Amino acid sequence: MKKSLFILLFGILTSFSMMAQNTIIKGSVKDAVTLEPIPDVTITIEETQQATSTDGLGEFVFSSNVPLGEQVLKISKTGYTTKRYPIVVNEGKTVNITDMTLDIDITDDADLFTITLSDDELNDDTSGADNISGLLSSSLDIFQRTAAFEFSSSFFKVRGLDSDNGTVLINGIQMNKIYNGRPQWSNWGGLNDVMRNQELTTGLTPSDYNFGGILGTSNINTRASSYRKGGRITYSSSNRSYTNRAMASYASGLTEDGWSYVFMIGRRWGEEGYQDATLYDSNSFFASVEKKINDKHSLNFTSIYAPNRRGKSSPNTQEVYDLKGIKYNEYWGWLDGEKRNSRIKEVEEPILMLNHYWDISSKTSLNTNVAYQFGKVGNSRIDNSGGSNPSPAYYQNLPSYHIAREDLASAYIHEQEFIENGQIDWEYIMTANLNNNVGNVNAAYALYEDRNDDKQLTVNTIFNTELNENIILNGSINYKRLDSENFAEIIDLLGSTTGVQNIDSFDGFQFDLSNPDRIAFEGDKFRYNYNLYVNEISGFAQAQFKYNKFDFFLAANVAKTDYQREGLYDNEANAGNSLGKGDKLEFTGVGAKAGFTYKITGKHILDINAGYLTKAPSLRNTFTNSRANNDYVGIVNGVSITGKEITEEKITSFDASYIFRSPIVKAKLTGFYTKIEDANETSFYYADGIGGFTTDDGIIETNALVSEVLQGVDKRHIGGEFGIEAQVTPTIKLKGAASVGQYTYDNNPNLYVSSNSSVSEYGEANLKDYKIAGGPQTAYSVGFEYRDPDYWWFGATANFFSNTYLDVSPILRTENFYLEPTDGLPFNEYDTEVAKTLLKQEEFGSYMVVNLVGGKSWKIDNKYIGFFASVGNLLDKEYKTGGFEQGRNANYRELLEDTSLSKRRFGPKYWYGRGANYFLNVYLRF
Repeated sequence: MKKSLFILLFGILTSFSMMAQNTIIKGSVKDAVTLEPIPDVTITIEETQQATSTDGLGEFVFSSNVPLGEQVLKISKTGYTTKRYPIVVNEGKTVNITDMTLDIDITDDADLFTITLSDDELNDDTSGADNISGLLSSSLDIFQRTAAFEFSSSFFKVRGLDSDNGTVLINGIQMNKIYNGRPQWSNWGGLNDVMRNQELTTGLTPSDYNFGGILGTSNINTRASSYRKGGRITYSSSNRSYTNRAMASYASGLTEDGWSYVFMIGRRWGEEGYQDATLYDSNSFFASVEKKINDKHSLNFTSIYAPNRRGKSSPNTQEVYDLKGIKYNEYWGWLDGEKRNSRIKEVEEPILMLNHYWDISSKTSLNTNVAYQFGKVGNSRIDNSGGSNPSPAYYQNLPSYHIAREDLASAYIHEQEFIENGQIDWEYIMTANLNNNVGNVNAAYALYEDRNDDKQLTVNTIFNTELNENIILNGSINYKRLDSENFAEIIDLLGSTTGVQNIDSFDGFQFDLSNPDRIAFEGDKFRYNYNLYVNEISGFAQAQFKYNKFDFFLAANVAKTDYQREGLYDNEANAGNSLGKGDKLEFTGVGAKAGFTYKITGKHILDINAGYLTKAPSLRNTFTNSRANNDYVGIVNGVSITGKEITEEKITSFDASYIFRSPIVKAKLTGFYTKIEDANETSFYYADGIGGFTTDDGIIETNALVSEVLQGVDKRHIGGEFGIEAQVTPTIKLKGAASVGQYTYDNNPNLYVSSNSSVSEYGEANLKDYKIAGGPQTAYSVGFEYRDPDYWWFGATANFFSNTYLDVSPILRTENFYLEPTDGLPFNEYDTEVAKTLLKQEEFGSYMVVNLVGGKSWKIDNKYIGFFASVGNLLDKEYKTGGFEQGRNANYRELLEDTSLSKRRFGPKYWYGRGANYFLNVYLRF
């Protein structure tokens, strides 16, 4: 008995002794001004890269695998200046660093991601405007910051990839739209102050929330308890997209009874931005409320409502720019003394989100989320089914058309008319409708809106657990359901009282045989009406392994997706293939990726990542012409026309980086390779006057909406990125970044073109080795930043761009280009060398853009007052950011004739960057 008691007492004493000998680092972090605890601060032990976060009381602890000796703690959080604290760790001792402080980062008040990024640049219905690829926040990576803040105004795409290759989340819920895979940034536009808390991963690096895309993941955290307590009032002025902005926000912090809340309102407005008549009208509302039920459970509710309207600007031919300048916009005209834009994009899609946070233990958590998004997106335009084309830049209204007809007198008259006026004649349009009223004739013109009203439910649960000090497991299960209503709706009859007949004015077909000869009035649907249904269930699992000298991870993903169209109109041109539900299309996407980080020393690191994934094509690139029929890519009226079935896209990606870190210099050099296979590209455009369908003279007159389908597209993206910054003095930082890439088509995909009533097959489009359009493929930036101890700062950058290419027309690169329409034989006059010249891809000239930024902040008691200003394109450089060839001259003879003219009738259409512009921001933080 005594022996047993002795053993028991010895065991207890030994246990206490071992516990006493545990090596622990603990502490707390507070705001340097308010002395309030700061939650979610990242605490990192440098060299080892062990990291943890502060809790709701601002406290943290390291209790396992703690390194001994001299160490450095790095404490960081978005919105604060990062600090480093040297400590000495002795075995069996506790290092207690309480009340460490963080200062507000005054440069964070620059709102950098509002400077160069604006909703008009993120417009998703123009091919040249998808330029950001998910970068809306600063990160610790100098290259990523440069790409977001300096390169974006030139429509630069990171690694040449569209933004659908990156994943944007809010509280773990994916925000990428199912229709095109891209995030709809304007759904939370104007809410900058409450969208700052972001966790970023780049490329294939692991995310704790989902598998992600090959461009990485950005998770925006709107959990109320994570916000710094206090308020902020901001006013901004600019000449970019909006001219005025006002914002006000307040966060309560975590109260004693476990509640926290954040509210924000904002407004952005302007009669026009840099381009003519690009009105901007946006309101923003945000609320997040959290209740901490107990130490393990917390509920958070977030609501976001940011309705916005903006006037679009047109791409134009060089002839138009030469006559009217780079601010010219063909979409507007004067009416009652005001500029009225015919192309308005209106977005109104509220987001409601409920999040449950369950800390199962100190090392395991489960986050369950439910989100519901609903509302509408509308894009207006003029219907001219009973009148002539109202576009002032219509090709028959320009001098080039008359020069081609050798009518120089008419060319001069039209040139002067276009220079003096050159805008939509709203009075003429309304007079035409009034005259039709007298004769009881239907409206010649009407203003209508292409609408999609979406309802999307998303449910997911995210699991994280730390098995031990070296292994972390992540996983999630996700479900999405989308019901999308799509229709055209008349919003203004422009003086008509007789309405619009629901008939295709070009070919006389009924848009809805079930209601023939129906007359549509304001508020009525017409032209097309259909629903799209989507179900998607997915899951991902990931293991992260972290050790002193190396880290690595493994991740896998699977997703089941189905699409279905339901037609509500019996389109006469597609009778039997329009009304009712079409085939249910099912796709299975899988993915696997892995990465390895080797820490050669604390200064030198190697990072290598590789992945392979398949994914369902987007809705946009699945259905051929969903407005008219149930056809999908490769299938027309239930019959295959290409011999290939639609399938998942396949993506192979690899990147390798060398990272150097020292107290003075931080640098990263990355090489990357991405191969995309079996992609589809569906382009929609109105063929106003001349489309791409071949007839006896090589072209055909049509006013129909046509879809151009490329099936089985392969692309290759290869290149390198480099970023460096050096803190050469305590106040001066030098920085530089570079991206050099080659982004090309890697095969010759199949091409066909579809309109309401016909399909034309063109076989292979010879696109291999043509450059993929989408901003410069080479970009460099050099600059400096000066931060004065007296809270003012100034910076400047020079940015160089080259290797920007025009988007080529696939139809010009099919056999249709050189074949005589009448007999199918090659043109007698066809010259191979001349043809090469005609089909050579246009490369835009190189250019340089200089940007200036600066600001000042004052601390008065517990308040901050400050301002920030920036000047973009200081030297007022004119440069093309993108453009596309018109497919109106679809053969050798027509294109040769057009290019031989002194002014081309159907030359490419371009976008230009902004000239000199400014942004000014003043704020009060309390």
